[in-house]
Amino acid sequence: MVEFLIPQEKYLEAGMHIGTRTKNGSMRQFIYKAREDGLHVLDLKKTNEHIYHAASFISKYPIDKFYLVGNKENAKKAIEKFAELTGAKALSSRFTPGRFTNPARNDFVEPELVMVVDPAVDKQSVKEAFEINVPVIAICDTNNSLKCIDIVIPSNNKGRKSIALLFWILAREVLKAQGKITGDEQYTATIEEFEA
Repeated sequence: MVEFLIPQEKYLEAGMHIGTRTKNGSMRQFIYKAREDGLHVLDLKKTNEHIYHAASFISKYPIDKFYLVGNKENAKKAIEKFAELTGAKALSSRFTPGRFTNPARNDFVEPELVMVVDPAVDKQSVKEAFEINVPVIAICDTNNSLKCIDIVIPSNNKGRKSIALLFWILAREVLKAQGKITGDEQYTATIEEFEA
């Protein structure tokens, strides 16, 4: 059991636990309950634990071969800030087919690890990463399928506050896992810098 990386109230304030009305069967293990209004609520203990494990997994890869894909307007600023702080690569505009698989392309890249904000929206990059046998980390809401996903971070992947907070925590944990900072007090980035 991993200690909460930030006070639990902060997760709640950002709405990281708020899922959708739709529940994908593969996400059942991460759902805490269904509310009376039909919205599913994610288990924050699992969200917290998975952020921690994802950070430790990311730190085992060359950071310049770690690609963040997010085609949502809400995610653009968060993934670009994460990339700036950690040295990862952000692909925050439209993901063009063949980017990971076609060496003839001008913008061809060879990732060793890929993370997507929403596997439904960013499905092309998930498919290509799977084809070239590259692990995929995905922020998955209650309606997402886990097909081709290696590491799930169960969280609201629609709200700008939720996405910003997740990448703010993840950047801090990755920097700690890499040994670039030794404690939380050395992390000076603000959540606002990640928010769309």
